[in-house]
Amino acid sequence: MSDISRRAATVRGQNTWTDRPLDCVVLDFDARHRRRVAMTGVKGTTFLLDLAEATALRGGDALVLDDGALIEVVAAPEPLAEITSPDPAAMVRIAWHLGNRHLPVQLVGKRLRIRRDHVIEAMVFGLGGRVVPIEAPFDPEGGAYAEGSHGHHGHGHHGHHHD
Repeated sequence: MSDISRRAATVRGQNTWTDRPLDCVVLDFDARHRRRVAMTGVKGTTFLLDLAEATALRGGDALVLDDGALIEVVAAPEPLAEITSPDPAAMVRIAWHLGNRHLPVQLVGKRLRIRRDHVIEAMVFGLGGRVVPIEAPFDPEGGAYAEGSHGHHGHGHHGHHHD
């Protein structure tokens, strides 16, 4: 590891900061779930992300450096499948099946977005949905068991099973 003298130990959530960021990091969905990692912004700012616990960062969050400067988190575009259906009952059924498989899902108006997966896309089609491949930032729902918008995914299955 190179000499990293700056450290970010705090996250400011989306829409909670207005200062001009010093730099930004562009991260895909997997790279936005972190606790401790060396990072380099697009302008070359190097720092150590050093959070107390693994945190799900969202596009629009800001990492606060020890000197107060902000590094904006930008969600990188990824290959996604956008799901629609003219039949609301079919969309509910599709959403249930995606949730039953514990897939990360982003809600965008009347559309659902998931990561590309030909098996899941075939299932969606079979359930009456339409699938359009797109490239877009992926920012799925945190889930009913997430602790706030930056909580870790710690959910237990208290008395619930999959049929």
